[in-house]
Amino acid sequence: MSEVEEQERKQNDEFTDESEDEDSEDEPKLKYERLANEVTEVLQKDAASCMTVHDKFLALGTHFGKVLLLDIQGNVTQRFEISSVKINQISLDESGEHIGVCSEDGKVQVFGLYTREGFHENFDCPIKVVALHPQFTRSNYKQFVTGGKKLLLYERNWLNRWKMSVVHEGEGSITNIKWRANLIAWANNVRVKIYDISSKQCITNVLRDNVQLRPDMYPCSLCWKDNTTLIIGWGTSIKICAVKERNPTEMRDLPSRYVEIVTAFDTEFFISGLAPLADQLVVLYFVKNSDHMVDEEFRARPRLDIILPLHESYEEISSDALTVRNFRDNECRDYKLEHSEGESLFYIISPKDIVGARERDQDDHIDWLLEKKKYEEALMAADISFKNIKRHDVQKIGMAYINHLVEKGDYDTAARKCQKVLGKNMELWENEVYRFKTIGQLKAISQYLPRGDLRLKPAIYEMILYEFLKTDYEGFATLIREWPGDLYNNKVIVQAVNDHLQKDPLNRTLLTTLAELCTYDQRYDKALEIYLKLRHKDVYQLIHKHNLFTSIEDKIVLLMDFDKEKAVDMLLDNEDKISVDRVVEELADRPELLHAYLHELFKRDHHKGRKYHERQIGLYAEFDRPNLLPFLRDSTHCPLEKALEVCQQRNFVEETVFLLSRMGNCRRALQMIMEELGDVDKAIEFAKEQDDRELWEDLISYSIDKPPFITGLLNNIGTHVDPILLIHRIKEGMEIPNLRDSLVKILQDYNLQILLREGCKKILVADSLSLLQKMHRTQMRGVRVDEENICEPCHAAILSRDMGKPFGVVMFHCRHMFHKECLPSSGGSFPGVQYCNICSAKRVDP
Repeated sequence: MSEVEEQERKQNDEFTDESEDEDSEDEPKLKYERLANEVTEVLQKDAASCMTVHDKFLALGTHFGKVLLLDIQGNVTQRFEISSVKINQISLDESGEHIGVCSEDGKVQVFGLYTREGFHENFDCPIKVVALHPQFTRSNYKQFVTGGKKLLLYERNWLNRWKMSVVHEGEGSITNIKWRANLIAWANNVRVKIYDISSKQCITNVLRDNVQLRPDMYPCSLCWKDNTTLIIGWGTSIKICAVKERNPTEMRDLPSRYVEIVTAFDTEFFISGLAPLADQLVVLYFVKNSDHMVDEEFRARPRLDIILPLHESYEEISSDALTVRNFRDNECRDYKLEHSEGESLFYIISPKDIVGARERDQDDHIDWLLEKKKYEEALMAADISFKNIKRHDVQKIGMAYINHLVEKGDYDTAARKCQKVLGKNMELWENEVYRFKTIGQLKAISQYLPRGDLRLKPAIYEMILYEFLKTDYEGFATLIREWPGDLYNNKVIVQAVNDHLQKDPLNRTLLTTLAELCTYDQRYDKALEIYLKLRHKDVYQLIHKHNLFTSIEDKIVLLMDFDKEKAVDMLLDNEDKISVDRVVEELADRPELLHAYLHELFKRDHHKGRKYHERQIGLYAEFDRPNLLPFLRDSTHCPLEKALEVCQQRNFVEETVFLLSRMGNCRRALQMIMEELGDVDKAIEFAKEQDDRELWEDLISYSIDKPPFITGLLNNIGTHVDPILLIHRIKEGMEIPNLRDSLVKILQDYNLQILLREGCKKILVADSLSLLQKMHRTQMRGVRVDEENICEPCHAAILSRDMGKPFGVVMFHCRHMFHKECLPSSGGSFPGVQYCNICSAKRVDP
């Protein structure tokens, strides 16, 4: 490698390293890249003096009077020998087909890059700036301006000759010109002016703020943001000016436009260049050395800041210190900032270096995140913008993230990310599984393995199951439950479980897992046997799911011992598969279980198990007496004699009373209530239910010598039997508890009956009167008679066609109509008719 190339490499590395020296957590907004290739060789022998940016190419002027056209990589596409001294300014029109150049020796050239037309002129003083009309290519806009000690406007007339006119003079050298649409902005030593080319008027003056600074050392920077917004940077001051249309009523002798300064503020450093970036500004600062600064080298580097202009201040968005070549030798005037309006691309020009800066794209954002080891954010950004990224691959970023997590020892997170990153790439999955095996973390990745349509080799799943089986029975059982049975060789795993059961034959976890494996292998009988042995809750689900009812016919007792309610519900829900007779046969030796089954059967259907009702009498008496009486009441197939025998043997009085009453022996039943229960209220209730007068007589006869019973009868008999019958039979002198209260209650009950009767009578009379009035109103209403009504006897129309003749019509309340002469009364006399003969005939018996 040559010495020059080696030096260039070192300088390029120096720019890259030092520009990113600030290790900040904030992501930079711009990405920097030095313009290299042929321009590097040019700047080693020469120096850049100015540059103009077009969307298609770059135009660079040098101190030795050359103009070079470059592509964006820095390769020279055209060379022009303009002068032997410094090129001061280059201007391009919007199409990029014409170029204007001025130099320190007073030469001005305007020529077409693809045509021979042009303008060449030599002045006797240096020409600092030149600007072409943006639409110079069009014949109507062949105009350009130059600036030295005067601002001159050149226009080509219809004779194809150039006409020159002086726009401004007398305020020192013109240092900068920017032409946008019909507006020309220029700066001299004193102020900035804006000239309206359409009205040929100067519309504003913006004075320089930093008057103590030399204008040749700290030149003014101008930049048009759009057709009506000019940005001015001079010294440390920035102003944003808006060109506005003047109200026609205010014009008089004033220009049609005026300028308003909308934003003005001072910065910390000296401004070398400006460029717009949406609502923000890109500012190139020259940082001047001072004695109180500690790090002179850093402070002397130019800075490129992005700021957000406010009304009288600004907010700094980002700031980068740039290490350009020979930055220690440069002054503020040596730096320039140019930008491409078609895209957010900026160029920092210094005598020996050109650096490009562009907004960072999504790839750059991901680069920064990866550099900062923010892998999760990088993966998320790549996943969201996968269509826009060009240099990165989502899966590769994900793999880098997984590697980082593994190196950190965060194996659970690494395994979880595998699911998203590896996706459907089975080869990558297998590699990751073996890597996790190598580091002893198979358990971490087990729950995230693919188990859907895309699957790994069975050996990989078996390897993980073996790992769990060695160290974690519960984890092994969980995988068996969660993984489909066809992921692995079931028989191999069953054999491995059996081997472990030989060492620990009573391990519930292994036995349960073995049952699940047998279920996957369709060996349901073996699984059912294990579940029953373990009394496992899933036994019922297994039976239902795989229809194992034929297999449980001889295991009904075991099922009911495990969970009686679930077993009974299952048996009753599947009577078509296991008959009632079969269940009763299996439960014959376990009467308590048989009772539970038959009791639930009876609750569902009183008739389905009728042949076992006689057997159920003893079962209820033995195991469930509270439900015996409801059973006797609801069953129509129960033999009463057998039931009575059982109840009498066990001295079940209430049940015996019910059976006696049902068999018609109400007197014996009443006697048992009075003698054995001694409960007058129940005796009275029984008598009420039977509603038998003789039974009441028996009750009174039995109670007549028992004062407490007489009290009960007096309190309850009033609405069923005449209390006088009872009162007449009470012996004189007998002391009856609460007699007065009982008599008062009888009288109250009597009064209540009288009141009820009177109330009912009043309601009846009121209703009758109301209905009578309603009937009267109805019968008094008029009735419509028309041609469709007919006389019932003669069947002729009720109305005569000749309305001039008198006629009579009789209508009864039943709505039957008659001609007067058709009535069957004696002599046809109308007053004697009282009843409709048709309705009267219907009421007469045949």
